[in-house]
Amino acid sequence: NAAIDGFISIDGGDMGRITTGATGSRRFRVTYQGPGGHSFGAFGLPSAVHAMGRAIAKIADMRTPQEPKTTFNVGRVRGGTGATAIAEDAAMDIDVRSNSGEELQKIAAAVLAIIDASAREENARWGSDRLGVRTEEIGDRPAGEQDKDGPIVRAAVAALAALGIGDIQYGASSTDCNIPISLGIPAIALPGGGKSGGNHSLTEWYDPHMSHLGPQAAFLTVLALTGLDGVSEPALRRRPGA
Repeated sequence: NAAIDGFISIDGGDMGRITTGATGSRRFRVTYQGPGGHSFGAFGLPSAVHAMGRAIAKIADMRTPQEPKTTFNVGRVRGGTGATAIAEDAAMDIDVRSNSGEELQKIAAAVLAIIDASAREENARWGSDRLGVRTEEIGDRPAGEQDKDGPIVRAAVAALAALGIGDIQYGASSTDCNIPISLGIPAIALPGGGKSGGNHSLTEWYDPHMSHLGPQAAFLTVLALTGLDGVSEPALRRRPGA
């Protein structure tokens, strides 16, 4: 949108960190469908769970670069109806991420190839063609980078310094900033204040001590970017076409 000159998101709690990069991600829901049958009486039919297991094992053995950081995760699985039944259906949700758009597409392509191969291999194992697989993309966030010396970053650093916070670390994450960064719009994610840990686990925690610093930092950053009538000029200039 040409009318948007800058973008700020609130994400995380570490007051010493500014998110300046966009970690890209793609997410897939994979569903296997087979004939099903009795585990003994129909032995020899392809199994949806076995096919999914073939894929998971190969995905788990993938090698990814440490830089740019690139990851994969099979985060949710389901399938079958009981120990005595050859699974008629099975499904899994997969997340792949990278700080590089190129590496993100590479790992996504590799995962999709493994999924297709797993169905073929399960059918071949039993001399069948009765098992199929369907893949649905359920998430797509582009990766991106920007100049860490840009005005939106400098404004945030100055705001944090005014609150007595120095030694700022910069990093990339998957946030609401992904889209604007990918479109060339200056964007950062600022910390919300407090402390937290164990993200996305059952032991995730949050300590609100000094959490007021988060809103204060965001407010000061916005004032620096927009300017104050009669006091200061905007640090963030209007984008061409705005």
